[in-house]
Amino acid sequence: MVAVAILAAGKGTRMKSGLPKVLHQLGGRSLVEWVIRSIEPLPISHTFVIVGYQAESVQIALQDYPHLTFVQQQQQLGTGHAVQQVMPYLEGFEGELLVLNGDVPLLRTETLEQLLETHRTESNQATLLTAQAPDPQGYGRVFCDSNNRLTQIIEHRDCTPAQRQNHRINAGVYCFSWPALAQALPRLTSANDQQEYYLTDVVNHLSPITALDVEDFHETLGINDRRQLAEAYEVLQTRIKDRWMMAGVTLIDPDSITLDDAVDLGADVVIEPQTHLRGRTAIGAGCRIGPNSLIENSQVGAGSTVLYSVLTDSQVGEQCRVGPFAHLRGEAQVGDRCRVGNFVEIKKSQVGDRSNVAHLSYLGDATLGQAVNVGAGTITANYDGVHKHPTVIGDGTKVGANSVLVAPLTVGSGVTIAAGSTITEDVPDGALALGRSRQVVKPDWTPRSIQSPTP
Repeated sequence: MVAVAILAAGKGTRMKSGLPKVLHQLGGRSLVEWVIRSIEPLPISHTFVIVGYQAESVQIALQDYPHLTFVQQQQQLGTGHAVQQVMPYLEGFEGELLVLNGDVPLLRTETLEQLLETHRTESNQATLLTAQAPDPQGYGRVFCDSNNRLTQIIEHRDCTPAQRQNHRINAGVYCFSWPALAQALPRLTSANDQQEYYLTDVVNHLSPITALDVEDFHETLGINDRRQLAEAYEVLQTRIKDRWMMAGVTLIDPDSITLDDAVDLGADVVIEPQTHLRGRTAIGAGCRIGPNSLIENSQVGAGSTVLYSVLTDSQVGEQCRVGPFAHLRGEAQVGDRCRVGNFVEIKKSQVGDRSNVAHLSYLGDATLGQAVNVGAGTITANYDGVHKHPTVIGDGTKVGANSVLVAPLTVGSGVTIAAGSTITEDVPDGALALGRSRQVVKPDWTPRSIQSPTP
């Protein structure tokens, strides 16, 4: 059996933020969510999240993970003190305890599986994850014998020049035999400069201890400031984009494209430069997205194109053309084979199959049937200053250019609305609706200001 303790109590002073460090976002998930997801495939019996600073905020942010047990660390007195807080919860537990940091988001499940396997195969009381860092400046160094048995851990400031040539660093990820660790934790002291209880000090009370080098040192990157957050994001983006390119997606200029981890892409999707896909976005097979598009928590059907446009919380059907410069938001739903063109905004509306809203229009709280054509400059006036009202347009209706449809309004099927109309009353099926002043022409007319003066 395996229990996990995730250390998430720190404030993260160097982030210079009112948000707890572990809740900062990375690729669509918080830092601590990445850690939680890394352990989900493992056979875990208990998962403890040790919280302190803004504990309630952390618990609310993780409410979608009901299997977590939150443990309070009222005073943040070091990593050893943090792990001591789970002791009452693990009385009689005989398995292993994985200790992870909530600000180390790039750790892979495969690495943790290897850590567990090494720990069990070698019958260790503790196994440390280590990394060969290209630049180990500031990190404690891990020293081992020829069999990777730990001999000592020395903080960077205490290393001699020769010892600093060792690039093996402590990743802060551990696997412990819990019965052994439970005996060692009460023996920790705070006799150090920071007056804290360090988890690394348990190595003085446990044996044997093995160090396991991670293959990719990026997995051990901890986030302490915004620069490190940006560095981790770059690593994560490389992983995500490599995965999708290997799965049959074309990224034109990958460096200018960003993809959240939850994004789903079909085969033969082409993503143009300066395009950003966020949240739970799904793009169907054969779509072409971008350039310069932002799609967030939206679905785009197979074979559609989205050009220079913004989609948020919306759905687009198959074989559609969206853009350039269109904005879909607030649960907009566009059917199959539709066109949403230049400078069109659609909010909380449903557009039926084979309908066109091609130019300079706003649809808000509207329901359009199939094969509706909305002329340029059409507005659904859905707000009366207090409430929003719906507009319903039937199948096959044609709305002339520069029309205003004042909601609440129902326009039947097969209706033609003349250009320039303001429609305030319901229109029955098959009717022609006009709502404009009659044109007046005065021949041979000259403005008074330029008329010839009377002699």
